[in-house]
Amino acid sequence: MPTDVKCPHCGNKFDVEGVMAGELEQRFKKEYENKLQQSLGSVEAEKNVLKEEQRLFEEKKRRENELFAQKVIQEKQKMEAEIQERMRKSISSDFENQLKMLEQNNKETEEKLKLSRQKELEYLQKEQTLKNKEEEMEINIQKRLQEERSSLSEDLRKLEEQKSAAKETEYQLKVKELEKQLDDQRKLAEEMKKKAEQGSMQLQGEVLELFLENILRENFTSDNIEEVSKGSEGADCIQTVRDNTGREYGKIIYESKRTKSWSNNWLSKLKTDMRSSGADVAILVTQAFPKDMYRFGEKEGIWICNYEEVTAVASILREAIMKIGDARKAEENKGEKIAALIQLLYRQ
Repeated sequence: MPTDVKCPHCGNKFDVEGVMAGELEQRFKKEYENKLQQSLGSVEAEKNVLKEEQRLFEEKKRRENELFAQKVIQEKQKMEAEIQERMRKSISSDFENQLKMLEQNNKETEEKLKLSRQKELEYLQKEQTLKNKEEEMEINIQKRLQEERSSLSEDLRKLEEQKSAAKETEYQLKVKELEKQLDDQRKLAEEMKKKAEQGSMQLQGEVLELFLENILRENFTSDNIEEVSKGSEGADCIQTVRDNTGREYGKIIYESKRTKSWSNNWLSKLKTDMRSSGADVAILVTQAFPKDMYRFGEKEGIWICNYEEVTAVASILREAIMKIGDARKAEENKGEKIAALIQLLYRQ
């Protein structure tokens, strides 16, 4: 029920409760606005504090990322230096152990990286997007390393194929050259045989031996052609196979025969001479062939040919001896090449 008050001067009536309620409403409204302004100011201040904290967090995260990257690089460089030193000391004699050490070091590196990433993730809980980008970058790096390894392996394979092709081409050219030399030597042999037939059998034998030595010296200038002393047991001459640098690959012994009938005893004697002289190959140069042979070939481990064929046969066998020597040398260096390849792949 409203309470009215009458003005003693003008006689007008006023609602006291309404007036008091309006004043209270205005006072409460003003207090509320003041408190609202104070709350807004406090919110703004807290917002600024949060921005500053975020800025400091970003700065701290950036510095820690830089330190982490530097530590990773330093650790990788340190491990690479240690691995290279260990591989230099005993890479050929302890190759399997080196691989195990590399695997162990890789595992240790992965563990260290996991620990480092775990620490980093503590600072990157609010940066999930950045974490995904870093993982994607790591995957791309691994793919790039795999591609580089595959490319390097392919390049090495192509290089070996090119070397093999070059050697094969060189060998074919040498065969053509030897065919030409064979034709020239056949003509020279015919002249020497005519002259040899004019002397005694002993003189003929000596002439043929000299003829054989001259052929070998003329066609194989880098080799050492050694005459066996007259009256000494053994073959007529020994050819020590050497390259242009003087490196020795092996020996070929020669026995020459001028008779018209074949003897199987020649083979057993020449095999004995081959063993005693330490030769790799023995060549019997003769006019008389076994019944089952009509041109050069191999019989009981001895190569048989006539004087017209001796240059070509000697060239082929000499080439085989050198290739076998190179293959053995390559096999000796195989371990070093594999180790160097692994070291190069690891650096990549």
